[in-house]
Amino acid sequence: MSTGRQGVRFALIGCGVIGRLHARVISSLVPRASLVLAVDLELASAEKLAAQYGAEASTSFGATLERGDVDALAICTPSGSHAELVVGALEAGKSVVVEKPLDIELGAARRALEAQGRTGLTATVISQHRFDRSSQLVHRAVELSRFGQLTSATLTTAWWRSEEYYSGVAWRGTRAMDGGGALLNQAVHGVDLLLWMVGEPKEVFAFTGSLAHAGIEVEDTAVAAVRFANGALGVIHATTAAFPGVSSRLAVHGDKGSAVIEDDNLLYFYASEPAGPPVPDYGLSGSGDAGNQAAVVLAQDGFAGDPAAGSGRGPASRAHFKQYEDFLDAYSRGRPPSVRLSDGERALAVVLAIYESASTGRPVQLS
Repeated sequence: MSTGRQGVRFALIGCGVIGRLHARVISSLVPRASLVLAVDLELASAEKLAAQYGAEASTSFGATLERGDVDALAICTPSGSHAELVVGALEAGKSVVVEKPLDIELGAARRALEAQGRTGLTATVISQHRFDRSSQLVHRAVELSRFGQLTSATLTTAWWRSEEYYSGVAWRGTRAMDGGGALLNQAVHGVDLLLWMVGEPKEVFAFTGSLAHAGIEVEDTAVAAVRFANGALGVIHATTAAFPGVSSRLAVHGDKGSAVIEDDNLLYFYASEPAGPPVPDYGLSGSGDAGNQAAVVLAQDGFAGDPAAGSGRGPASRAHFKQYEDFLDAYSRGRPPSVRLSDGERALAVVLAIYESASTGRPVQLS
C-alpha cells in the first residue's frame, strides 16, 4: 500500500472521454492520489493524456500489472471488457475503480466479485450519483422511514443520442461490447439509485425497442415494471430517442411522504415529520408544490449553492470526485467502499432481466 507523498498511485486503463474525466479527478486529489500511468491500445491517446498530467504512457495492460509503482487501476474501457480487467487487476494485487456497468454479462461480473472476495482488495464500481447531495438526503430519509411505507417509485431517463454518437465509436451500440443501449449504458446509474432507495427487486416485466437509431444492435428505448420485496412497485423508463434530450428523474413515494430528484437536484421533498417550519401552501394544494420542504431540508443540511464553486471541479466531475474520496478513505482504512462490486452486479442483474423479459414477453423473477 502506497503511503508516500504521491498517495495512491493510479494507472488509468482507457484514455477516451470517460478516461479523461477520471484523469482529471485523480489529479485533483493530490496528494492523496496521483496518476502515474496512462494506458490505451492507441499509443497516441495514452501519450496525449499522460503528457497533460505528467504521467507515463503505455499500450500494455499486462506490463501495467507488473509495475510496483501502481497501487490501483481506474478502468475506463468498453463495457464488455470491464470484469476481465477487474479480475486481472485484483489478482495482480491492484485495487480497482471501474466505470459502470460492472460488465455486460452476469457470469463475468460474478467472477469479479469472487476475485475481490479472494483478494480482499478495495474495489468499487462507479455509481457517482449516490454521492450527490440530493441522493444522500433522500436515502437518509428512506433509512429513517420518514416517507413511511414505500409504495412506489419511478425512474425516467429521457435523453437524446445522435447517430454520430453511435457511429463515432466502433463498440457503441453493439451487443458484443456495449451489451445494451439506453438502459445499460445511460440509465444504469438511475437503476442503481432506484435499488439503493427502494430495496431488493423481485420481478420485472418489460418492453424494449430501437425506434430512432436503425444502425444499432441494442435498444434506444426501454420501459419496465418492477415489483420489490417490500411490496413497492416501480417503473423504469430509459431512452436515447427523446429529442433534444430532457432530463433524468427519480421519484420515491410512501404513505407518509415523497421525494423527487431531477438532474441531481432535489425538486420536491415532503415527510410527515417536517425537518423544519412548514412551507406555506399559497393555495397550491394538489399542484405538487404544496408542503414542499426541499428548501428547508437543503438549508438544514448546510447546503449552500454549488459545493464545487471555486474548487476547479465542474458539475461533470464533482460526483466522481466524491466517489473517489470514498474509495481513498476505504483504501486507507481497510473498510469496504460505499459502492461495492455487488451493487454493480445487482444493477446489472436487473437490466439483464429486463432484456430477458422484453425478449420472451414474460415476467422474469430475480433471486
